[in-house]
Amino acid sequence: MSQSLLTHINKQKVPNHIAIIMDGNGRWAKEKGKDRIFGHYEGVISVRSAVEACVEAGVNYLTLYAFSTENWNRPKAEVDALMELLVNTLNTEMVSLHKNGVRLHVIGDFKSLPAICQQQLSEAIALTKNNTSLNVVLALSYSAKWEIKEATKAIAQDVLDGKLNVEDISEDLISTYLNTAHLPDPELMIRTSGECRISNFLLYQLAYAELYFTNLHWPDFRKEHLFEAIINYQNRERRFGKISEQIINNEVSN
Repeated sequence: MSQSLLTHINKQKVPNHIAIIMDGNGRWAKEKGKDRIFGHYEGVISVRSAVEACVEAGVNYLTLYAFSTENWNRPKAEVDALMELLVNTLNTEMVSLHKNGVRLHVIGDFKSLPAICQQQLSEAIALTKNNTSLNVVLALSYSAKWEIKEATKAIAQDVLDGKLNVEDISEDLISTYLNTAHLPDPELMIRTSGECRISNFLLYQLAYAELYFTNLHWPDFRKEHLFEAIINYQNRERRFGKISEQIINNEVSN
């Protein structure tokens, strides 16, 4: 089924950057009478499927909301298990990802992660730094409000140090102080599990992204579901504040 859906995707209009809020692991597990962490382990399979789908569709950037700053407030046993899962997944998946040309990036409060996680992530980032087939961005210990706060503090410090004038501050300049300074803004944001909110994720960068919500829990998300989201995206008219006639006239003139 996924291959037939892939043929319906216009490769000229594939979103350059897709961001995903991988929601519903715990609820999926509870519905099956399992511990919440079982859902997180099964969710790794969905990550693998999403990565493969992005490569096949021609997506260049995939950002995965893996662990928010708010997630530190979950029960310690679950947090510890998630950190262990991160390390184990990097150990088992990195060779394959590297072989397939995937480059890993991390955004978020990197220093708040356990030392073993920092080490594994640093090694994976170094290993894949020259890869070009797909950029996978893990948002770890991340929240948009934290990111914007840190960017604001850095800008204020540069003004105090005379490196920057207040008049220099623009939307583009603010972007250069964000964790995602080296990344394009997402054009499509997908959230699983039926929740219709952004949950403190890339608030600045998602200003003009198309939002796609599905009732599927993350462990049930597969290639065909990502292809469906891309097809839905391609059927939308992206106006960026303009009217339909302006968009149509511009397409005709090009």
